[in-house]
Amino acid sequence: METLAQRVRYAMEAIDLATMEELLAPDARWGAPEQDVPTCRDTKEILSWYELAQANGVRADVTDVVVVGENIVVGLKIHANPRTKSKVNTRWQVLSVRDGRIAEIRGYETRGDATSFATSGVSHWK
Repeated sequence: METLAQRVRYAMEAIDLATMEELLAPDARWGAPEQDVPTCRDTKEILSWYELAQANGVRADVTDVVVVGENIVVGLKIHANPRTKSKVNTRWQVLSVRDGRIAEIRGYETRGDATSFATSGVSHWK
């Protein structure tokens, strides 16, 4: 898990979509915790979201990567498009791992909420 977590850090810091694709399960999903159905329902949709954010000038600094059981909690400082002069936002993602690949990504506003989800054992989306 530690090796996978370091690969996640590298891929996110370098905006390396080829490495992200290798790390994601083909049926990986991504969305907000309150969603019954995730926004992105497979690897292709997740990578498209990253590509769109990158094209719009969104950047993120990885501030923290912690393994919690079968999950990787990632802290991010999000820098929106510099032309919009948006302020920096801190976000947290929980990457749930299945068979050595990321199967689910959920986004959180706080570290506490992300860590709570990572330690709760809550099941994946259906």
